[in-house]
Parts: sequence; structure tokens; C-alpha cells
Amino acid sequence: MINLLNNKTQKKKNLKKEYFEFSFGLQDQVDLISYSGLQESANYLQMGDKFVRTLFISGYPYVASTGWLNMLVNFNHNIDISYHIEQVDPLSALPKLNRKITELESTKRNMLRQGKVLGSEITDPLDSAISLKDKIQRGQEKLFQLSIYMTITEDSLIELNKTTSLLETVMSTRLFYIKSSSFQQLEGLQSVLPRGQNVLSQKRNLDSSSAALTFPFVSSELVQESGILYGINRSNNSLVIVDRFFLNNANSIVFAQSGSGKSYTEKVEILRQLMQGTKVIVIDPEREYKQLANSVNGTYIKLSAKSKEKINPFDFTTNLNAETDLSEHIQDLTEIISLMAGGLSAEEKAVTDKAILQTYKTFGWLMKPKPKKKKKETRGRKPKTKTYPILKDFYKTLKRMGQKRLSSKLEKFVKGSLSFVFDSRTNIELDNRLIIFDIKDLDESLRQIMMLVIANFVESRVKEDPQKRILVVDEGWILLQHEESARFIAGLTRRARKYYLGVTIISQVANDFLSQDYGRAIASQSSLRILMRQDTTTIKKVASEFNLSEYEQHFLLTCDKGEALIIADQNHVAVKVVASEKEHPLITTDPKEIYV
Repeated sequence: MINLLNNKTQKKKNLKKEYFEFSFGLQDQVDLISYSGLQESANYLQMGDKFVRTLFISGYPYVASTGWLNMLVNFNHNIDISYHIEQVDPLSALPKLNRKITELESTKRNMLRQGKVLGSEITDPLDSAISLKDKIQRGQEKLFQLSIYMTITEDSLIELNKTTSLLETVMSTRLFYIKSSSFQQLEGLQSVLPRGQNVLSQKRNLDSSSAALTFPFVSSELVQESGILYGINRSNNSLVIVDRFFLNNANSIVFAQSGSGKSYTEKVEILRQLMQGTKVIVIDPEREYKQLANSVNGTYIKLSAKSKEKINPFDFTTNLNAETDLSEHIQDLTEIISLMAGGLSAEEKAVTDKAILQTYKTFGWLMKPKPKKKKKETRGRKPKTKTYPILKDFYKTLKRMGQKRLSSKLEKFVKGSLSFVFDSRTNIELDNRLIIFDIKDLDESLRQIMMLVIANFVESRVKEDPQKRILVVDEGWILLQHEESARFIAGLTRRARKYYLGVTIISQVANDFLSQDYGRAIASQSSLRILMRQDTTTIKKVASEFNLSEYEQHFLLTCDKGEALIIADQNHVAVKVVASEKEHPLITTDPKEIYV
């Protein structure tokens, strides 16, 4: 019994000791994070070495619209914002509304009796009050009291005054008027703290529709841990990290004016995708990626009439067994031949389809396998291997079929000055992590055809060996100049997801791109959209296609070089694209930096 009492006494002493140590440690932590002193002035507080000012919204615009407080949410300074919303009982609200309506009508009658002109300061509140009363009585609206407080924190009083003036200017552009809580700075600070106490009590009556338009009252964030860094969030300086292969599909489009930094942005993405183990293939019409290829030991392939590197449009994957894949390949090849021929009629397309099948059969492809027979062993003989036909073989098939008109359209690519461009066997492989196809030396009339040939070649190799890849098509608007190429690239973006491929289309002609059915189809099949600076001639089309808010439209019209609006599925984030000190020399094409 004595031992038991002694044990209980010892436990109590230990508990007291632990409580004392915990309290002492907690007090040390509070001292560490708390400010050294507080000085209250009429229009600001000084907390330690920080200057703090609390303001409230005193005047609201007459009409509320969607996102009417976006400029406050996206105010890029050290500011804390607090909402206080309280529902008003309809039984107490209706008598007050009736009294207000009576006062306004009395004022209106007196002014009319005196022959004065009625202004909007009388008619607007009266109409609004009558309308609100009817909606409350019918249960269509509820009445709320809303208080919005803002606390600015700066390192000096001068900076505090500057930020306050800037906030007043920004808010006044949307007809919001703010005031400082003079001689009530402590009450204002207490109202902003996350304690749910509206000590300042600066309230404004709003109906439920207007109050709902202030939400969601958060700034956008976009962080996917498995992705790559695209830049800094303009709203809150957080990181914007996106994994395009984690979205609904891995396709991307980039729309920007010339000189907005679209190629620089894409090269930043390419570098960081390479670090993640993603293989990248680029079709480069303007020779903007040569330096990048040299920087990371990529494969640089120059395709022209004089180059040794060749791609055979008739190549296809040797694993092509499914009828659907065969049909897709023949359709794509038909589009390429149609471009070469300057367009084909429906009858000529049918003939082309038949001639392609006949050409492959001539080389032993697409034939049903015959039952194997025992053969005598032959020494010194190598087994026969199938080869792919080339454009000349297709041309001969058309001649045998009596298609003189169609074969004459292709004659310059077989016997003429362009016979060394497309009428050769493939002698390149996609065996490097970065491959650049440079087509700048080709005539503009041939670039579109070569883009299709390269894209078809890449798709064929991707089907044969699916792995994480990205195909970048710069100046993609070229592909929309003819229906054949537009239909081809739209089909490629639709099928790419099946083969672990992401297609990136870069264009500076957003208006023309989105005015075409195939252009809109490509945009709808791209889960990642990177929109950079636009002008007044393109902003309406872009805003309509991607459902942009008024703030986002203004941002795209005024953003600086390297700034973009990223849309990843349903997420919209304004971002500043940044490269590290080591990345920048590898990707810049600014002549001032290269030749100085």
C-alpha cells in the first residue's frame, strides 16, 4: 500500500515536470515567432520592423459580373484578404427594404413636384430595391451582409503608401472604392486574422447572386509532382509544374505572336523533358533548334534536295498486322501523294488507294502467307528480305494502270528536279534522345509535304516501338494551308495517345488556325494549351475558343515576352517562363547574346 502511494506521488511529480518543460518550450517558440513591439498610428500599425495597414471596400459597382474581384485576388503584393459573410433574416430584411423604398419614392415625388430632373442616383437604387424585394418574397434571392478587408504589409512606410496607392488605382478601375480604417487599425487587423470576428463591422448588403460571383476566392495553382517546371506563377510566385502525360492526352498547342518567346518556351520544355527521360523529335522549318541539338549531343538532320539523309514515304512499321493500322497508313500515304499532285478528286483518290495496294503487293507485302513447304537446304544463299517500294515504283504502277494524267502530276518528283527529295530509301533512324529535322533549305512549296513525310515516318516508328516521346511541329500553321495536310495532322493528334506520343503544334497565326475545322479539332485534342502574347485581331477568337475571362484576355494583350497563360485540362494559370543560368546559353537565339 505504501509503495503504491509512493508510485502515484512520483507519477504526479513527473507529470508536473513534463508540463513545466512543455510550457517553457512553448513559451520559447511563441517568443521566437512574435513581433518585438506594436505601435499604433492613425492609418497604420508598426509591428516590429514591419508596417501594416488595413483597408476595407466602401463602394461597390452597380452591376456585378463574373470574376469581378479577380484583380484583388491577383494583386501581386504582400496582402492578406478577409471575407465576412452573414445571412440576413428575410423577416427583418423586408421591413428595412420597404422603408428604403418609401424614402426613395418620396424623394422622387418631391423632385418631380419641384420640376427637377431625376438622376441615376435615385432611379437605380429604387429599381434595385423593388426588384430585390420581389425576389426575396418569392424565395429567388437571399440577402447577405458582406465585409471585405485587406491588410498590406511592407518593410517601410514609403513602400506601404506606394502599395496602398497602387491597390486603390487597381480597384477603382472596376468601380470599387477602398478606405483605410482610420483610428481603427487594431480593429481592422483583428478582423483580418483567421478568428472569424468582424470587429471593424464595415458591412454592405448584397443579394445571393452578387455574393456568389465573388467565389472561388483563391488564386490558381498548378503543381503535379511527376511533371516538369514550366515557370513561376504570376499570381502567387509558386512553381508551375505540369506532367503533360498525366493529363487526358499528352498533346499541346502553343499560340503566340512573333517575338513573344514561343520557341524559347518550347526549348525550355524540351530540355526538361529530356531530363525526365522523354525522347523528343522536332520538325524545324526555321533552323531555330540547331544550337539546342549541338548542346545536348542530339541528332541534327538536314533534309533538302542536296542532303544525303532521306526518308521514304512508303516505309511503314514491320509490326503492322491489324487491318485498322493498315488502313490508317494507306490513308496517310494518300494524303501525302495528294499534296504532291496538287490535290486529287474523289475518283483519283480511289485510284491512288488501289495503286498503293498493288505497289506493296508487287514487293511481297500485304500478301496472305502461303503454307510452308519443306525446302532443300541450300548452301551459300541468304534468305530473301522484303524491301519497301519507293515513289518511282508507285509511279510505274500508275503507268501500268493507264493513269497517265495522275502519273504526270508526280513526274517531277520521280524524273524531274525534285527526284532526289522523296524518291529514295530511308537511311536514318530515331535512335537518339533528341532528333531535329531541319527543313529550312527546302522551297516553301515543299515544306508542307516534307512535314507530312516526317510526321508519317515518326508515327510509323512510334507504332513499332511505343515509348515516351514528344513530336514538336514548329510553324504548324503551314500544315493547315491545304485540306490534306490539315486532315493528316488532326488524325495524328487523335491517334498519338495510343502510342505514348505527345504532339506539340506551335503557331503564330492563332486566328487562322482556330478559324478552320481541323484547327479547332487539333486544339480540342490538346489537353495542354500555352497561350502567349496576342493582339486585338486574334484575342476574340482565342478567348471564345478557350473560354477566357476578361482578366485573362487583358493579360494576353499586355503580357511581357516569356509570359504565358497555361491551360492544363481545366486549370488556368498565368506563368513567367524562366530558364536557369546554365539552360539559357543552350537555347537562346538572340543575336545580341550570340554574336557579342
